[in-house]
Amino acid sequence: REGDKDNGCIVNTLQQVTVDPCVVSVTVNKSNYTHDMMMRTGKFNASMISIDTAFDVFEKFGFVSGREVDKFAEWKEAERSENGIYYVTKGVNSYLSGEIFQTVDLGTHTMFLAKVTAMESISEETPHQRRHRSSHPALRRRTAVHTHSLKARVCLECAFTAQLQITTGH
Repeated sequence: REGDKDNGCIVNTLQQVTVDPCVVSVTVNKSNYTHDMMMRTGKFNASMISIDTAFDVFEKFGFVSGREVDKFAEWKEAERSENGIYYVTKGVNSYLSGEIFQTVDLGTHTMFLAKVTAMESISEETPHQRRHRSSHPALRRRTAVHTHSLKARVCLECAFTAQLQITTGH
């Protein structure tokens, strides 16, 4: 969230780096609008997508740009955390909030290091992992057609391997 603008994207890499303090790294393509919001605000939420997530979650947060559409305008399956940023509640098993304290320029992407400020379990659904990509029929079908499409402003191969939906905050 930046001002009154909410946004989110799907990324393929978020991992825990340390336990105490709890730190995660998340890598985001520089062409994503979410990347720019994270750079400016220093905050985000990450919703952990489950293996049974409906394809509309991938379509909403992986195939359109927040520069062009308000991704949360008609999306009702979201709530705000204490940091004021949305997290998705449909097809996820948990979320975390992060405050960015360091960035690493990786060329086409930026790796953000963030202290986890909150986390909550939402459901008992099995989390989506990279190995599950080919088991989702809709993702398998779209991968063959749209791999590495630049029109979507995201490597769609990465979107298909995504485990997370990231939303940004101020």
